[in-house]
Amino acid sequence: MAASRLPPAALTLKQFLRRQQVLQLYRRILQAIRQVPTETDRQYLKEWAREEFKRNKDATDEDAIRMMITQGNMQLRELERILQLANS
Repeated sequence: MAASRLPPAALTLKQFLRRQQVLQLYRRILQAIRQVPTETDRQYLKEWAREEFKRNKDATDEDAIRMMITQGNMQLRELERILQLANS
């Protein structure tokens, strides 16, 4: 049997795509946070987002990861909605 050329820690395609989703969500959250008008609120939200993602970085259960992505997208939409209301 031929040895695999992939390193032992290589991600499967499914894991790679899920990782890309998580990174995209994180970037979108940080972009939304930049629109928060007060510096203290921006700092608080940035720290909150960083801690949430850091706390869950070792999650491996596919269903749990999908659920966290869904929750993150809902929270992002809520933040964007609040910012839109605040700017109008």
